[in-house]
Amino acid sequence: MYWEPERSATIKIGKDEYPILLTLRATKEIAKKYGGLNELAEIVFSDQWEEAIDDMLWLITLLANQCIAIKNLYEKSHDPMLKPEELEQLISPFDIPAYSLAIMQCLQAGSKRHVESEETDSKN
Repeated sequence: MYWEPERSATIKIGKDEYPILLTLRATKEIAKKYGGLNELAEIVFSDQWEEAIDDMLWLITLLANQCIAIKNLYEKSHDPMLKPEELEQLISPFDIPAYSLAIMQCLQAGSKRHVESEETDSKN
């Protein structure tokens, strides 16, 4: 694996499992389409399923393709990217709640900051 596992989540599409990852490239695409991660969450995770389905497919495709692109980069391979049209055939409405949870985990893990503090020699 070419990324930190704690920065990703996994979803099952059809019979295959795919890691999903929030990268800088994905963040830029999300910002371009929605304005930012907060706006994305309001749209994709709303109660308006009909409106959110296309956004959900786009987001799953974007996040899963990040891992494929990274693997292709490191291995100099040419694995095909996922397409929303293909995912429509493999995903059932029953799967959407699990995908929503995995996407939220991925977005939180990808935007989490790891802060380390240095010990200082303080005199109290």
